[in-house]
Amino acid sequence: MWVRVSDGEPVVVTALDAETAASVLPGDLRERLGEFTEWGGSTEREGSAGLARADLLITGWGSPALTGEFLAAAPRLRAVFHAAGSVKWLVTPAVWERGIVVSSAAEANAGPVSDYAFALITLAAKRALATVAAYATHGRDGWPDSRERRGGDGLTVGVIGASRIGRRVMDRLRASDAGYRILLHDPYAAGSVDLETLCGNSAIITLHAPELPETRHLLNAERLALIPDGGTVINTARGSLIDTDALTRECASGRLDAFLDVTEPEPLERGHQLLSLPNVMVTPHIAGAQGGEVRRLGAWVVEEIERWVRGLPLSGRVERSELHRLA
Repeated sequence: MWVRVSDGEPVVVTALDAETAASVLPGDLRERLGEFTEWGGSTEREGSAGLARADLLITGWGSPALTGEFLAAAPRLRAVFHAAGSVKWLVTPAVWERGIVVSSAAEANAGPVSDYAFALITLAAKRALATVAAYATHGRDGWPDSRERRGGDGLTVGVIGASRIGRRVMDRLRASDAGYRILLHDPYAAGSVDLETLCGNSAIITLHAPELPETRHLLNAERLALIPDGGTVINTARGSLIDTDALTRECASGRLDAFLDVTEPEPLERGHQLLSLPNVMVTPHIAGAQGGEVRRLGAWVVEEIERWVRGLPLSGRVERSELHRLA
């Protein structure tokens, strides 16, 4: 039985640009949404008139922050459904003061990120970057001989952050035939080891922690120096977790390799040394949902809105008390 929250069906409005809205909510998902809501258009087209009718708001990349001024134009707004991951930049105290419910599709976005991170771990286990560079420079003579070849079997992977993505990555590592050993650092998780132990004993380190004052430069010069020679650092979380200058020095020396989907600053300035080192691969923040994957976020939002309309618990609800330690 539907839970009616206003006269008729709740009005849903998007705060997405037309291109993003078309990717996140293609025709079939919009049709499904129309089975239990009334479509109110977008703030891009309708402006404050659309907000004035909105019971529910769909946000995502490029949406404006939900400031008091923004919310004043949306007196009926009851809930916000974020078709992306982090809501830290989106949500302001005014949202909580109004009692507006916030839900994030971070779980849906975690799938592509964990897939990407696991793929990079697989490449790192075989030291693919160093091998590619040697092959490109020396041809057949650059191929590693049997004594130099390294696979993943038995390697120790250090996971920093038992976030939803970090947990998925660990599940993938445990299920792998490679027999990876896992070390975890997370102050909120059982079985956590200190960072010095993790760095000193991990051939590969993958970061999945949130950006907080206390996580800034978790991998500083001292901890990077503890990583064994030939180790690899993978960052698909936030660039601020690593001291960029210290990592650049380690990679420039050839001692460490790195796969970086995020950096500090982001983007790196043109000509930055990390962009040209043969043992470093820098990608422009592509680990999350891309292309056709973005539809997953829309499908999740539609399902979440249906749960809200039916009065069921939300699967991605963000609580104010937990916001400070989320990504």
